[in-house]
Amino acid sequence: MEYVLTAAEMKKCDETAIKEYGIGSLVLMERAALETANAVIQKYGKDIYVGVMAGSGNNGGDGIAIARILQESGIRVEINMVGEAKKLTEETKIQLEIAKKLNIPISYCVEHTLYDVIIDAIFGIGITRAVEGKYRKAIEEINASKAKVVAVDIPSGVNTDNGSIMGCAVKADMTVTFAYRKIGLMLYPGASCAGEVLCVPIGIPRIITDKKRTGVVTFTEKETDLTLPDRSSSGNKGTFGKVLFVAGSRSMGGACQLSALAAYRIGAGMVRMFTAEENRESLLRKLPEAIVDTYQDPDDEGIIDEAERKTLADGIAWADVIAIGPGLSLSNRAQDLLRTVFECCDKPLVMDADALNILAKDDTLLERLRFGRRKTDIDIVLTPHLGEFSRLTKCPVSEIKKDMLGACKAFTKKYDVSLVCKDARTVVTKRGKLIYLNASGNDGMATAGAGDVLTGIVSGLLAQGMSGFEAAVIGTYAHGLAGDYARDNASAYFIMAQDIINALKYL
Repeated sequence: MEYVLTAAEMKKCDETAIKEYGIGSLVLMERAALETANAVIQKYGKDIYVGVMAGSGNNGGDGIAIARILQESGIRVEINMVGEAKKLTEETKIQLEIAKKLNIPISYCVEHTLYDVIIDAIFGIGITRAVEGKYRKAIEEINASKAKVVAVDIPSGVNTDNGSIMGCAVKADMTVTFAYRKIGLMLYPGASCAGEVLCVPIGIPRIITDKKRTGVVTFTEKETDLTLPDRSSSGNKGTFGKVLFVAGSRSMGGACQLSALAAYRIGAGMVRMFTAEENRESLLRKLPEAIVDTYQDPDDEGIIDEAERKTLADGIAWADVIAIGPGLSLSNRAQDLLRTVFECCDKPLVMDADALNILAKDDTLLERLRFGRRKTDIDIVLTPHLGEFSRLTKCPVSEIKKDMLGACKAFTKKYDVSLVCKDARTVVTKRGKLIYLNASGNDGMATAGAGDVLTGIVSGLLAQGMSGFEAAVIGTYAHGLAGDYARDNASAYFIMAQDIINALKYL
C-alpha cells in the first residue's frame, strides 16, 4: 500500500526534505531527471529524436535536466522553452545555463513537433487555473503530433487533486511521477491522460510520510497487497463463515445467484438465500451448494407474512453476515424486508443496490446509521455506485464528481459505516481510517451484475472474520484484480459478471 498525494502534500514533502533533511532541491531535480531519462531510454531506446517542452517552473527545470542526460547518453535532443524567461525559478535558470554550455539546441517557442518522443515538462503539480494562450497552443500541438509523449510528474493541464482537465491537457503515453502517485493521475478524466504511470523514487525520505494518519492510499498490485483471510487446515464449513443474502425479486433472481456464488468463490463456508419463490428452482439447479428460503412476491403491494418473517429471522440468527439489496426491487415487500433486517440484525451487514435506494427514500432508517444513534457497534458496509450515492446524499452526481474523495469522507464522518463508492475509481472510506482509492479493475467491468459480485466478495470476507473496512478495501481490490485477469485472458469487450467470479481462482 502506498500514499497518493495532493499537490499541497507533495510540496510539503519536497520542503521537508530540503529544509529539515538538507537534501538540496537541485539534488531532487537531478534524481527526478535521471529516473525519467532512464525510463525513456528503457521504453523507446536511444535511436530517437526527442523534444523537451519546458515551462518556467521546476517542472521545466526537470525537463531541461532530462534533455541534458539524454544528450549525454547519445540521444539527439532539443529544448523548447514554452515558459516565460522572466518567470524562471532559480533551479530552472541553473539547468538552462548548463544546457547552454553543453550546446543543447534551445528555442524559445514550439518551432515544430517532428520528434519521435516529446517530453512534457510545461506544468507540474501546481496548476490552479485553466490553460490558455501559448500554453494551450503548445499542448494542442503536442496532442496533434505523432510522437510518443512522456509527461514529467503529471500531464500538463491535469488538476493534481481531482483529475479534472484545466481547459486542455496533454495526452501522454507514459507519465513518470516522482516519489508518490498523485490523486489526479488516478481519478478520471486525468487518468485517461496519463497513459502508463511509473512512480519513481527521487530521494525524499520515507520517514516523512511514515507517520501519516490521514490522507489517501492505494494498492499497487504487489503480491503482498492482496491479503486474504487465513485458512485453517482443521477448519470446517462453519469455520469459514455463513452468509445470508436477502436478495432477488421474481424478475431479478440472477443478482442473488451472482452474489452468493461470489461469496463462495472468495472462501465463505456456507451461503443461504432469502429470495422470491420464483427463483427457487433456478437457484437450486445452478447453485446446489446454497440453502434457499423464499417468500411470495405477487403483483399486489403487500408485506411479508408472519411465517416468512420467522423464516427471515431464523436465517439472520443462523448467519454470521447478512447482505441485502441485489435485485431486491423497490416494492412494499422489499421495503418491509429491509426494515425487518434493521430490526432483527445484530450481525455485520452489507447493503447494496435496491437496499440503498430504499434507504435513500426512508430518512428514519438512514438516520439510524448516524454516529451516536446506532444500537450496536456492528460493522455496516454500504456499496453504492455514484447514482445510488447521489440519492443517499441528495447531491447531484456532477457535484460529487468535483470532489469525490471529499464527498465520501463527509458521508462517513456523518454516518457510522464503511462506504464503498463505486466508479471507474472506487473509493472506500470510514471515519478515522485512511481513504482508500482503488486502482485495480478496468472498463470491461462496467457490465450488469458486477456490483452484485462485489457485494458477494465483501460479504464472504466479512464472514471469514475481516472487519467491515478491511473487507471493503480488500474486497474492492480483489474484485478489480479478478476483472483484470478476466480482461487479460479475453478482452474488455468479453467480460460478464460471471467471468469476474471465475477469475477469482487466480488470486
